[in-house]
Amino acid sequence: MNDDFKGNWICDKDFKYIEPINIFHKDKDKFELPEESKKLNNLHFLFRKNVYIKEYKRSYIRITADDYYKLYINGRFVCQGPAPSYHFNYYYNEVDITEYLNPGNNAICAHVYYQGLINRVWNSGDLRCGLIADIIVDDKCISKTDDTWKYFKLKAIVEGNKVGYDTQFMENYDSRLQQTNWLNVEFDDSLWEQACIKECTDYKFSENPVNPISVYRVKPKTIIEKKSERTVFYDFGQELTGNVEIKAEGKIGQQIVILCGEELQEDGSNTVRYKMRCNCEYKEVWTLDEGLNVLEQYDYKAFRYVQLIYDEGVEIISLEAVVRHYPFDDNNCIFESSNKKLNIIWKMLKNGVKYGCQEVYVDCPTREKGQYLGDLVITAQAHFYLTGDLSLYKKALIDFSNSTKICKGMMAVAPGSLMQEIADYSFQYPILLLRYYQHSGDIELLRKLMPIAQNIIQYYKKYQREDGLLDNVIETNLVDWPQNMRDGYEYDLNGKKENGCHNVINAFYLYAIKIVEEISDILGTRHENEYDRLKKAFRKVFYDEETRLFVDCIGSKHSSLHANVIAVVAGLHDEKDSGVISKFIEAKGLSCGVYIAYYVLLALAELSRYDLVYNFIIQESKNSWYNMIREGATTCFEVWGKDSKWNTSLCHPWASGVIPIFIEEILGVKPGKPGWKGILIESHMPEELKGSKIYFTLNVGEIIKFYYDKGVYSYEF
Repeated sequence: MNDDFKGNWICDKDFKYIEPINIFHKDKDKFELPEESKKLNNLHFLFRKNVYIKEYKRSYIRITADDYYKLYINGRFVCQGPAPSYHFNYYYNEVDITEYLNPGNNAICAHVYYQGLINRVWNSGDLRCGLIADIIVDDKCISKTDDTWKYFKLKAIVEGNKVGYDTQFMENYDSRLQQTNWLNVEFDDSLWEQACIKECTDYKFSENPVNPISVYRVKPKTIIEKKSERTVFYDFGQELTGNVEIKAEGKIGQQIVILCGEELQEDGSNTVRYKMRCNCEYKEVWTLDEGLNVLEQYDYKAFRYVQLIYDEGVEIISLEAVVRHYPFDDNNCIFESSNKKLNIIWKMLKNGVKYGCQEVYVDCPTREKGQYLGDLVITAQAHFYLTGDLSLYKKALIDFSNSTKICKGMMAVAPGSLMQEIADYSFQYPILLLRYYQHSGDIELLRKLMPIAQNIIQYYKKYQREDGLLDNVIETNLVDWPQNMRDGYEYDLNGKKENGCHNVINAFYLYAIKIVEEISDILGTRHENEYDRLKKAFRKVFYDEETRLFVDCIGSKHSSLHANVIAVVAGLHDEKDSGVISKFIEAKGLSCGVYIAYYVLLALAELSRYDLVYNFIIQESKNSWYNMIREGATTCFEVWGKDSKWNTSLCHPWASGVIPIFIEEILGVKPGKPGWKGILIESHMPEELKGSKIYFTLNVGEIIKFYYDKGVYSYEF
């Protein structure tokens, strides 16, 4: 076993003799799970052991499981995890458990889940399942996982339908089959099976670099019961991530239907739209045992509303949301401006980031639950300013660097068992790396991960033409998402063309080269000035002398918003054309998705059109952040409006680009030196924002207080 643990990997007997399978492959290669693997999914296991502790000053547990665990000690919830990771860098949590212990016997219990699906959530479907733990008391390991532990294969969670992109199973629960009081010392586990020990030499364990997620309970804001219809309606006042805990009394075999959703039906009734826009159907059935029943669900959802429909004679006692997200202090970043519309937009974006950050930066907490590299460029920046915490950012950089063991060009989502490659996203890894260094000052990590960034560029050089531009890149060329948000981009991204040289993929490629050369200068390493040479090639192919704009592809006369804003951000424009391009962007507006909208604002700042940056942020057009508010958003959407996409997520933090843009370009606050050793301020606050202030705490523990009133700003640092 690995040096990190003294304990053994313990598992169910069905997994003891099964060899793990390799789920890693190239995106375009055919891959299908073996039949034996398809049969093993949606499995819940309860593990427990009573551990005697005579006396102690301090105790902690080192624990992990595959796919996931929830830890309880003496009936109290302690933590859950691990953060998703690849088996060759598998994370464990080390948690202080002193307050949970008692002198004498202690019940150490874990609910372990193996999902078995190929998706963006975990590296599941690989037939790796089990638990490992050490209990350390006063620096001595006094107990560890071995074959003296007992386990039970839980049958109470009955398989429901799959939702999203095979993202999760709904949990139909049968309380008649549950194990009552299994969390307590007094529980008799003599009928449980003895845990199996399995050699797992291919795991490489690593301590989780981030904190365990916060888990807490929230009561609904509104409760409406209609006894004549045997239904109760709950409104939590805003979108949340988590699940529900319900207490109810009834007769054996009676049922309660649980409906969760982000919206209500459009007929004006307090009826939950459980068949959600995001391709998730949040409907579950709870079958009761005799008397008092308590249900706490395992996996999480995103929802605002809950509706219970119950059999006659059932009494609903209570319902609470068990909320989960990465630790988030709402007071860490306080924003107040004289523009009420801006304040509402900021709050919506802040909530989107709060609930969209779990053990990873998820693209959405419903349909996918995966950490996408392109989303990360925006979400990581917003999360840093809102929390002052860079640990989740650092972990994401490491996660994606680990994905290059699968493909040196980098995976688009990591970790996760879904193999997806998006070239545009890979080219943004160097951007993330440099920004992390600017915020953290961590030059050692910059030096360590620099080869990863260089290898991405080297990987894609196989597609170079004679002039150095990329041609016919077979990995996904996204440009923007959804497809109808590409402003008529004149290149068939789904088909094959004789000439596959187009603008956006090359603009991102050159931007990556520019950033890598900048990092080389920081590290003091020699490099060729490749960017300058390729810039000339790019302008020769894509610059239109007549319009003084960039076109979409060779042979095109169409200039999309995307072809111009990415070129500007990458520094590929000529200063003499700044006015033409800025007027072009002004006329186009936000004719793009919310992902590229971040680059639109960044390009306008590069062109010194801060007036447009601000106006684009607060505008009320159909494509605007305010339109989300108009449509009832409490967390930011995946797209500008609910009907802009067939499977719209209503919690999607990649829409939060306003937060870093406002701080860095409108307030104009940036680090003076890496690690925020001093600050630079070049404010571009509009006159109308009188009496505005923003506080945010940095990872270095400093607090920036910024005030603006009647055209004058001041700050404390």
